[in-house]
Amino acid sequence: MKAGLLAGAGMALPWRFIPAAQAQAFIPGLSDPAAQPKFVELAPNALDPGFLFRDLNENGGPVQKPNFSLRLKEAVQETGLINPKNGKKLQTRIWGYGKETISWPGQTIQVMNPSLGGNAETVVRWANELQGKKHLLPVDTSLHWCYALSGMSSRNGIDYRQFSIAKDGVPIITHLHGGNSDFQFDGNPEFFYSPDGRVKGPQWDFVEGGFTNTFRYNNEVPAGNLWYHDHALGLTRLNVYAGLAGFYFIRDDMDTGMPGNPLGLPAFPYELAYAVQDRMFTDQGALFYPAFPGDPFYGEFITEQGVNLPEDLFPGGGPTALAEFFGDHMVVNGKIWPKENVEPRNYRLRLLNGTDSRFMVVRFRVAAAPTATTLEGASGPLPFYVIGSDQGLAAAATPTDTLVFEPGSRYDIVFDFSTVPAGSRVIMENIGGDAPFGGDYGDALEPEDFFPGRQTDRIMAFDVVKPLNAGVPDEFDPLAISHYGGNGNTVDRTRKVALFEGMDEFGRLQPLLGTAEPATDYLGNPVYHTMGPLKGLQINGSVAWHEPTTENPALNSTEIWEIYNATGDAHPVHLHLVNFQVLDRYEYTADVIDQPVVQHNGDIGVGFRLENIQIGELAVDPGQGYVENCPKDMVTALPGQVTRIKATFDKPGRYVWHCHILSHEDHEMMRVLHVGPGA
Repeated sequence: MKAGLLAGAGMALPWRFIPAAQAQAFIPGLSDPAAQPKFVELAPNALDPGFLFRDLNENGGPVQKPNFSLRLKEAVQETGLINPKNGKKLQTRIWGYGKETISWPGQTIQVMNPSLGGNAETVVRWANELQGKKHLLPVDTSLHWCYALSGMSSRNGIDYRQFSIAKDGVPIITHLHGGNSDFQFDGNPEFFYSPDGRVKGPQWDFVEGGFTNTFRYNNEVPAGNLWYHDHALGLTRLNVYAGLAGFYFIRDDMDTGMPGNPLGLPAFPYELAYAVQDRMFTDQGALFYPAFPGDPFYGEFITEQGVNLPEDLFPGGGPTALAEFFGDHMVVNGKIWPKENVEPRNYRLRLLNGTDSRFMVVRFRVAAAPTATTLEGASGPLPFYVIGSDQGLAAAATPTDTLVFEPGSRYDIVFDFSTVPAGSRVIMENIGGDAPFGGDYGDALEPEDFFPGRQTDRIMAFDVVKPLNAGVPDEFDPLAISHYGGNGNTVDRTRKVALFEGMDEFGRLQPLLGTAEPATDYLGNPVYHTMGPLKGLQINGSVAWHEPTTENPALNSTEIWEIYNATGDAHPVHLHLVNFQVLDRYEYTADVIDQPVVQHNGDIGVGFRLENIQIGELAVDPGQGYVENCPKDMVTALPGQVTRIKATFDKPGRYVWHCHILSHEDHEMMRVLHVGPGA
């Protein structure tokens, strides 16, 4: 590792590699995406009344608590996969949420805030019933994960290494992504618990009243598209991949979700909610996740980087976590490449990027024929409106034909299917690559950025085959969208944080967070390293999860965060608790200096710090496709730039911030965000 110099987008980086998607040739034993049907199965609509969880007062009786009592459990589901040899449908074993019916994604929770006559909070019981003897997917036990915490690192003195999935079950903790939740209900990864709460994470010992699986969520916020998903320490990528995710919608007096709403927004059946994910499958229909020699991406991330995994920890070379994952099957609400039959009118599409690592870039094009399954001969991109994002409606409707769609984000768009001929097929296209995202897409990408025989350029189809129901007015007016005014609060502090890519103790790529300045707490006191070669020095640069908290805003303070991306790729950054205003981006230069990073087991890896930071020109507009005039909880931090966001921290306690590439947050691109005293 040599010191490098950041110099804008063309910077020379101390550590960077991109796995070549072209190297991921079809592997025997895996499902061949080219042999699977396209646009045959209907896409489940997550806002269909039959897909909504019904609360316990659905019959008009008194409100009972909890409003929802949900189970996390194993189930079998048809995804649309077939056996190409005989055309028979295959079944996939998944983990999901539900009551009587368990599904991937979990059924949708939809609540009304008090302006619409709803309750100030929603109460949900999350019952962990994952009592199997093993995980559905390969678990890398060398990571900093639930059952790897030593007595020293666990904060409550318990040595979690005595526990295992085989005898104690799978630990989970549900995070309401976008929720303005009290810290004990936020889904912090150290609040995990096993089936029946036999094993509980160390942070529960610091909560008055102790462990509970019944969480309370604040509804006194504007309407928005939240989502719930598992967030267990070091297992998030696997538990979400197994199916543990679902939608959570909040409605208010303007965005009611009902016909005749004040904004003229399309309502069911003209409001559709889709969680877009990518997966790999075996040729028998099982979920497949690479972790061993010969698996996709293993060579790029392990063998070709000269990583030498010790045989005693990785017998036969695995299982090991890999730095990123890109599936070769596109999945929408648990169905591969589905379709929707629509009328020639405006539809509201609520889109969630629930992938591990994939930045999508979405366009809509008319297929060359009503039965076409490819984009060959398709029309140019069609216009649509972006009217909102993660946590609510936008400052104004943005007309565009291209949308950059980062992992973890949600976008609220309106597409007018009356603008295409009746009988047309409109394909939702993805012009993002099958490799880490650096900001480029479409024609700017190279052949090595794509899978061979790529099928991930299409997501789903909309067939304009239903007759127009003239009895339901089509009243959408983009000028009615004028809701988000940004964060007008006075700024109390500007905080400099940074994104790094270092190496763990085995030489594997390790994405890290850190500071771009000497760290101080909410009172301005220095924060020092407490372990390893840097012990006693003020923290500055990359640090792992268990070092002292460096992001410690004062309660009710408003901060501008300057996020310096010192890596070669974009990262989708997520802050728990808050929504934020995306302000701007600047180029910057800095010296990049090596420094050690203490791992969870006390071993030493490689990290960095930035020195002599110089802010350059206002970054050129990231380009068509970035729509950020909305209350966001996700922001794309582009390489070689400092991205500025503004947020107000209105609840005290222990939260987290992290990259929402799930493989990154598991190893180890996540840090504590503690509001107020007690960090």
